[in-house]
Amino acid sequence: HKKRLFRKVSCTYHPGVPVFHDALKGWSCCKRRTTDFSDFLSIAGCTKGFHNSEKPPEPVKPEVKTTSERKELADLKPKFEEHIIQAPKPVEAIQRPSPDEPMIYLPLKVSASLKQALDKLKLSSENEIKKEEDSDEIKVGTPCKNGGCTKVFEGPDSMEEECTYHSGVPIFHEGMKYWSCCKRKTSDFNTFLSQQGCTRGTHVWIKKDAGKKVVPCRHDWHQTGGEVTISIYAKNSVPELSRVEANSTVLNIHIVFEGDKEFNQTLSLWGVIDVRRSYVTMTATKIELIMRKAEPMLWAGLELPASKLQQKQQQGIAEQA
Repeated sequence: HKKRLFRKVSCTYHPGVPVFHDALKGWSCCKRRTTDFSDFLSIAGCTKGFHNSEKPPEPVKPEVKTTSERKELADLKPKFEEHIIQAPKPVEAIQRPSPDEPMIYLPLKVSASLKQALDKLKLSSENEIKKEEDSDEIKVGTPCKNGGCTKVFEGPDSMEEECTYHSGVPIFHEGMKYWSCCKRKTSDFNTFLSQQGCTRGTHVWIKKDAGKKVVPCRHDWHQTGGEVTISIYAKNSVPELSRVEANSTVLNIHIVFEGDKEFNQTLSLWGVIDVRRSYVTMTATKIELIMRKAEPMLWAGLELPASKLQQKQQQGIAEQA
């Protein structure tokens, strides 16, 4: 009775065989194709009949002996329109140019917001100069001008305090930050700022001259397929006194900002840039160096490690010899 009931129930199935071709999956008996295996398993049958409790025999592959038989089998196989997409040919690696190439000044693009901010600062600085001329008195809260010193003027007693400061200049190289006078290297910017001075002397509350103060400045970088961008977070930079010069592998940065602060850095770039298509944008809050890559490749870092730089220099000397 169960066997008769099993035979009466209508069965929807695929009489053909599974076909897998060019990532497409389907059945030889119907035309539907999919790239998803779960979707392939859920394709509804195209034929109705009786259920079968026994597994149908697998088709026997005929032995192919002659060329004509091969052709007949090929005609029986389902045909698909194949769309072949060729990958682009790999770009030949550009030989790294010499770091001694002539340097070129990158064009500066100054935003309207920076122009407005500088105009306001110019008016306020003129008023401050007049006030300073009227009195040479040191105001309470005036910070010490020595590098690395965090003390502020609190009164006459501050004139006799000993100052602990850095006599050198800040250096940023290959992700490390340190002072040239004591060379305690760190990769953390806040740790660098909190380093205690290595020299003892007297506080400097009033500037002796109008010279610029070399200071560290936070910066980072990111890249796309064709460009590398360096962001320097210096507020109110002065376009007339700032410059960025570069060749294919070296970058010299000189930024004057907030009136009397100066940021300098030289980078040996990891990759090669197209100097003619690179430029600098200056806004009220930051400076961005947009450098066009000479070849479309992912840079492993912004700077070339010292070991690789030495190898490149040795190769250059060997080629010249």
